[in-house]
Amino acid sequence: MGKEHVYRSQLTWTGNKGEGTRSYTSYGREFEINIGDKPTFYGSSDPAFRGDPTRYNPEDLLVISLSSCHMLWYLHLCSANGVIVVDYQDNASGIMIEDENGGRFSEVTLHPVVTVKEENMRELANALHHEAHEKCFIANSVNFPVKVEASSKL
Repeated sequence: MGKEHVYRSQLTWTGNKGEGTRSYTSYGREFEINIGDKPTFYGSSDPAFRGDPTRYNPEDLLVISLSSCHMLWYLHLCSANGVIVVDYQDNASGIMIEDENGGRFSEVTLHPVVTVKEENMRELANALHHEAHEKCFIANSVNFPVKVEASSKL
């Protein structure tokens, strides 16, 4: 077995408007995430599901997790292979299908645009995207069982 890394976060629902989840329209979808000494992260559901459009939603986070993981692996591989990247941008997009069972992502597409220092680096720079995709922790995890350890309190 390889190295094990553990990630912990604290999520707090902040959308109780005084009646809890009395009805579908009686509560807000807002939440806060705290991780160690990092700044508080403010989230909500997608506006299509009564969420706050000014906050990040889980679907946004899935797409950006894939995009940023790919970028970080890619930059590592470029530095290890002598490719000097001077700019990297990605306009990633994801498609979620809502159905009678809830919903699921059908695809996420990354659109990285990379600027390298020298012309002779372009071919290898383009080729390294394949390896970055294969190594990305998040891309390797998007089709996986999710364990639930639930508890409740009044």
